[in-house]
Amino acid sequence: MTEVTYHIVEHDGGFAYKVGDVFSETFPSRQEALQAAQAAAAEQQVPGSTEGIRYQDGRGQWHDETAQGNDRPVAKVADD
Repeated sequence: MTEVTYHIVEHDGGFAYKVGDVFSETFPSRQEALQAAQAAAAEQQVPGSTEGIRYQDGRGQWHDETAQGNDRPVAKVADD
């Protein structure tokens, strides 16, 4: 199963959570960023419906796949 980790970091004069190379909006305090990350992580684990998806990869090729609604990652928050 895939794991996703939300990291709490200083960002743009405040704090944000970061997944990979992507930052959330900036929060005034570490605690607010932590709470937002915990909410986002919990929401990411909620099952949805199975749906067909279409996406373009980095080389410009289009792909059609089926995304299973119950195939959700394990999401955790690291306040490091």
